[in-house]
Amino acid sequence: MAIPPITSVGTALPSLPTTKPAATESAGGFGDMVARALQNVQSTQAAADQLATAAATGNATDVHDYMIAATQANLATELTVAVRNKAVEAFNDIMRMQI
Repeated sequence: MAIPPITSVGTALPSLPTTKPAATESAGGFGDMVARALQNVQSTQAAADQLATAAATGNATDVHDYMIAATQANLATELTVAVRNKAVEAFNDIMRMQI
């Protein structure tokens, strides 16, 4: 099973809208974008796990497919953790602001 390569960060995360949506629109939003990105990370991890199982049982045709999938899953997880850390840092900065 071949996993398509992630060619840029834009394929790992949904692209940002180019225009500002109207306030009355219920077209997703930041929460939906985060949920889709986390779902993408989860599916990348699941694909890497499947290939790891296939490699461990000897059913893998190409070991490099597993290595690519494992690296993609690792990078997606690192990106998710970095974004989370920045969000928590921003929240803490806002909470420290004096009114």
